[in-house]
Amino acid sequence: MNCEEVKEKVNIRTVLESFSLFPVKENRKTALYFALDREEKIPSFSVDFVKNKAFDFGTGKSYDVISIVQQMNRCSVSDALKYLEKFDFSVQNHIRIEDTVQVKNYQIIKVNEIKHPALIQYLKSRKVCEQKDLVKQIEYMLNGKKYFGIGFFNNSGGVEIRSKYSKICLGKKDVTLIKNDLNTSNEIVVFEGFFDYLTFKNLESAESSISDCLILNSTAMLFRVEESLKEYDRISLFLDNDPNGNATRETIQKKYKNVEDCSLVYKDFIDLNEWFCMNTTENKF
Repeated sequence: MNCEEVKEKVNIRTVLESFSLFPVKENRKTALYFALDREEKIPSFSVDFVKNKAFDFGTGKSYDVISIVQQMNRCSVSDALKYLEKFDFSVQNHIRIEDTVQVKNYQIIKVNEIKHPALIQYLKSRKVCEQKDLVKQIEYMLNGKKYFGIGFFNNSGGVEIRSKYSKICLGKKDVTLIKNDLNTSNEIVVFEGFFDYLTFKNLESAESSISDCLILNSTAMLFRVEESLKEYDRISLFLDNDPNGNATRETIQKKYKNVEDCSLVYKDFIDLNEWFCMNTTENKF
């Protein structure tokens, strides 16, 4: 690919994740990260996922995927293009990232049941408050300040933190595989984020409740479970309807047999949770 094709086709979020850079605050279209080239307490690196570009408010510098790699690797454009070859989703739909912590200088203070009114309200806004026992209230210190959020643990002991104002991971990024001892049919249901998993738990039928569940916590984590997925006779996908989700879905469909794409249920929405929040029906899968 040439420079323009790389800037258009390679997803900026995935490139940032390859350097273990993740949002401090995020919404559907944009996110704030800590700066690439300096330590800071207030995030100033703004990423536009729609335009696939970023802007550093601290320096006034604009970035695309190529210049991000140049900044992080201190390399030329040609070397950046070589680095980005592995992100060409037409060839390879997933990446490998190093096992490093996502957020530095953090400390988990308390792990409790969800009790804080703000967190309960956030779960209600996402219409998954019925599943609050599947997540935890996490109090933590980050860069000298105290925060709290909804926590969901992964297989490496890292914690996905979500609240109205933040979307980060404390510790090592990994998938969350939830095994069901009653899974006699050898089926697995795959989600991109844990809010979709919580939504599924709201909707699941008695038949689907025996399946194992895999929450990727990031499409970049697919490589961790490539071998494990071979063990299943049936794979049901509830991935996002966006470039990352589409690419990951295509990879799984090409590599494994008996794969069902369940995103058709919410084809006009980004993900299962957004669809559920916009609909009041109580249909069961």
